[in-house]
Amino acid sequence: MATAETGGVTLQTESLGALHWVGIIAALVSSAIHLLLGVRMFPSGMGISFILAGLGFLGAIVLVMIAYRRRTVYAVGIPFVLVQIVLWYVVNFANGSKAFPGDIGTFGAIDKAAQFVLLAVLIALLRS
Repeated sequence: MATAETGGVTLQTESLGALHWVGIIAALVSSAIHLLLGVRMFPSGMGISFILAGLGFLGAIVLVMIAYRRRTVYAVGIPFVLVQIVLWYVVNFANGSKAFPGDIGTFGAIDKAAQFVLLAVLIALLRS
């Protein structure tokens, strides 16, 4: 079933192509990592920021799946993901005690791979 309605909100997945699904999966991966790390670090400021970032990814997925201003979501998503990548590098490596790339870690590697994929997808979708 491509379309489902619950409480006045209609999923419009029939208009989603393979590129959309790659982006949705990448955003889900990044969201899950952010939420997991955020819960582990809660109630610190960093924990709260991770939870908010994870919810941001989830919110964008919902907006895309209900076809709410998709092009705007793509356009806002590009700087959102870029800021995530830059902040991760600055906090962990430029201003932190870790060495790049040796101290990336499993979550960092998976998250950044997902975010680079998501960034490429968002750019491609915005340009199409």
